Amino acid sequence: MNEVPNITCIVNGASVHAEAARALIDRISNELGVRPQLIVTRTGEELAPSARRAVSDKHSRVAAGGGDGTVNAVAGALAGTDTALGVLPIGTLNHFARDAGVPLDLEQAVRTFFTGRVVKVDVGEVNGHVFVNNSGVGVYPHLVRQREAQQRRGHRKPVAFAIAVGAVLRHYARLRIKLHLGEAEALARLTPFLFVGNNKYEVVGLEIGRRLRLTSGRLWVCTAPRATRRTLIGMAWRTLTDHVTEHELNAIEVEELWVDAATPRISVSMDGEVRLLAAPLHYRIRPGALGVVLPAV
Repeated sequence: MNEVPNITCIVNGASVHAEAARALIDRISNELGVRPQLIVTRTGEELAPSARRAVSDKHSRVAAGGGDGTVNAVAGALAGTDTALGVLPIGTLNHFARDAGVPLDLEQAVRTFFTGRVVKVDVGEVNGHVFVNNSGVGVYPHLVRQREAQQRRGHRKPVAFAIAVGAVLRHYARLRIKLHLGEAEALARLTPFLFVGNNKYEVVGLEIGRRLRLTSGRLWVCTAPRATRRTLIGMAWRTLTDHVTEHELNAIEVEELWVDAATPRISVSMDGEVRLLAAPLHYRIRPGALGVVLPAV
């Protein structure tokens, strides 16, 4: 067996599929004659430091075994470096794996990590924090997160959606923001949400769709300035039934923007995790900043 010290697999030990991932890594690496460093974390706080150590040690590839939160933590350490990200999709939703083209079958994903090619993709950033899927402020990101939490508890999508709408809209409030797209352009918005995607999302499905590419070099910025509590519920239902249109949303594509809010600090979601960040928020795209291991052609 060949010793390959510069390949690392980081598996989120909190995942119910962690042991299955570990077994597949052992079997396939033995089959291929390589021996990666394997790290099974006990807490989410260990993910980013483990990835940073791998980068410091000049590891060429680091796999993130977990859901989108795990991928985000590892990708944040790898973005802008020569270390490529492998994704072992053992989360509930696995949005980034799906959009990037990583196999959702775990065995295929493990094999891809060892044998695949590296493709550069974009990442988004807000106030220095990387996100691979999306970031948001206000009602809609919290609606999505509440719905995903209900799905993880075993509810089907329609039921999870209804519970999430009720939970979020009880605290409905429109967000007063000003978007600065450049020195000469500022847009005032009173909106229930600000959604910033790493590349453009298709407006279909219960989540705000999926991305057809991750290499446009543009952020997708979405607001709904005319939405009230009633129209927001209707828009959410039409999103659920695939009948929402981009005419109901105000969407633009930009390379960077600044967001002024009415408070000095604001809760911001990034790939499902929420942080309290200082305003103004500075969003930017980082084109081709992250290498991702995809199936060989």
